[in-house]
Amino acid sequence: MSGGAEASGERSVAAGGSIGQAITGDGVVAHYVEKSLALPPEALEPPPQAPPGMVNLPERTRLFVGRRTELARLDAAFTGAGGVVVQAVHGLGGIGKSTLAAKWAAGRTASYNPVWWITAETPGELEAGLAGLAVALQPTLRDVLSQEALAERAVQWLAAQEGWLLVLDNVSDPADVRPLLARMTGGRFLITTRRASGWHGIAEPLSIDVLEPAEAVELFERIYGGPVDGSQELCGELGFLPLAVEQAAAYCAEARITARAYRKLLARYPERVLANSAEGGDGERTIARVWQMTMDRLADTPVAEDILLITAWWAPDGIPRECLAPLGDEPEVMEALRRLAAHSMISLREDGTISVHRLVQAVSRAGEDAAEAREMAADLLNDCAEDMADTVWITHAEALTEHARGLTPDQFEILLTVGIGNWYVTRLSYARAAELHETAMALAERFLGPRHEVTLIACQALAQRCEETGDHDRGMRLLTDGLDMAGAVFGPDAPQTIEARTALAELKLQLGDLEGGLSLAEESARRAEHALGADAPETLNAQVMLAMGWQLTAQSDPARHTMRAATEIGRLLTGATRAYGVSSDHARRLLWELGRVHEVAGDLAGAIRLTEQYIEGRSAPPGDSDVRGLLARHRVVMLLQQAGELPRARELAVPLLAELEQAFDAEVAARLAAHFAPLFTPDAGT
Repeated sequence: MSGGAEASGERSVAAGGSIGQAITGDGVVAHYVEKSLALPPEALEPPPQAPPGMVNLPERTRLFVGRRTELARLDAAFTGAGGVVVQAVHGLGGIGKSTLAAKWAAGRTASYNPVWWITAETPGELEAGLAGLAVALQPTLRDVLSQEALAERAVQWLAAQEGWLLVLDNVSDPADVRPLLARMTGGRFLITTRRASGWHGIAEPLSIDVLEPAEAVELFERIYGGPVDGSQELCGELGFLPLAVEQAAAYCAEARITARAYRKLLARYPERVLANSAEGGDGERTIARVWQMTMDRLADTPVAEDILLITAWWAPDGIPRECLAPLGDEPEVMEALRRLAAHSMISLREDGTISVHRLVQAVSRAGEDAAEAREMAADLLNDCAEDMADTVWITHAEALTEHARGLTPDQFEILLTVGIGNWYVTRLSYARAAELHETAMALAERFLGPRHEVTLIACQALAQRCEETGDHDRGMRLLTDGLDMAGAVFGPDAPQTIEARTALAELKLQLGDLEGGLSLAEESARRAEHALGADAPETLNAQVMLAMGWQLTAQSDPARHTMRAATEIGRLLTGATRAYGVSSDHARRLLWELGRVHEVAGDLAGAIRLTEQYIEGRSAPPGDSDVRGLLARHRVVMLLQQAGELPRARELAVPLLAELEQAFDAEVAARLAAHFAPLFTPDAGT
């Protein structure tokens, strides 16, 4: 064979050249032997220390702004000697974890050696990064050992040394780095991750939030190249999320568009806009891409996606968990919430509520299933309204209507707009209520037509607001046309028609047409009881309107009508108490009207007693104010003033003033409080 080597004898071996091939003497079997490698002497032992100034960090610090608190917390966490220290910086994708880590590490190159950055999203990337560290420590090992062997060499070196800083960027799962951390006895690890949980026993977690508003604007204008009109509003729309601000600024600079133009694009095409990166930028580092990678990991938990799709239509904070209960059984919903929180897509608050970043919501609303999710969000909000504080419900209801603006509304969303307006009426915020009811009426007429039940409801609400703002002619015209329409479409004794008749009676009474209003209320109550039954809501509502008619009639001429009014309302109250109890809402409303009649008659003690009966047993929804109860207590104080019972009036007024400030806006609270001024003047009686 070549090289002059020759085999002879049974099973003898001839070696040729570099022993690349060995052949047995009988020539029957061939064996291939790998080429041997001679390692340099210095490769046989790991280096006792790293080369001076060994640094590997990404170019991210030029875009760093703010974060003084987080930097100080990292300083404190890594202070002290001895033992391995591991800090895991976690937060929503795009919130600036990697930039923070790069900035902090760049300032520690004089304190640690090496300072080494490893992208560690997968176990393979972690191994490759450790192999790169081994080569940097001993360049002669390049192309000599396998990647696995190089990574092991780096781990052995780290385990035997101190004074180094390793940044493991974008770790997906704590389990991926747990074996590495378990082998360390010294040194420092700084980990960035979207995983908020799973770090117990191996790392101290540090949660970071979005930028401060001024910091976000600074970042935008630094990338854009100077001040730009509308940048503050755009940063707010982006929820002060650093990566989103960075994307927006780079896009605006390249496209030469204003921040306001970008906001319009974002509102119309959030999913597409958030997927765009600047020319030469990292296409993998866009908001849409980063979040999609997270959602891919949650694909085996479908309820998680449902939660994001539905909560996208509500306010970003204060979302009650119980509203999501219908999405699955309790373990399914709990697991979905847990995993979403673990991947920083939502935040679970200690008060039992959920928070979602506004951009996560915007992207979720742009999906193919948005219309179905919007309808489900509205249904869930409606279903849990009774279990929710009024202020919480109104916050999410307003958010839903705002998000749905410009889209084709369904019936419930128009009714929701009416309901929000009614809520503002109870807070005496009539201007806002009028604005919402005007919107509801316009939407109903446009999308449902004039001869629709929901249009009729919106019409009645708007007519009341017209009366409050002094547009009496329009209010009367709306309700008269509404009654005619209801009678023609639904019939004279249908619930819709009876409600329309009762609403018209109320407006007539409020405008001073007592005879016409009282007659219409009597007709409405009689027709309702005959056609719908004594317990029908329309019957009860008509009876209350009849009681109000008698109360206003008594006010107009106390001498002639007080006794009749008290008798008629008393009769209705007796029936309501017998059927539903004195604590029922129907009985309470009648108590209120009867109390007003006693006041007109000069029976202040009776008026106080009846109003206190109205108040007795009332309770506010959890976390909310009982607005009607507050107004009733205000009335009791006023009656006590009239009766000359000033000490008791003052005693009740003092705590009530504080509650009025909490329940109403400043202007309304001040107006109500002004009625108590005589109680606290120097010459007020004792």
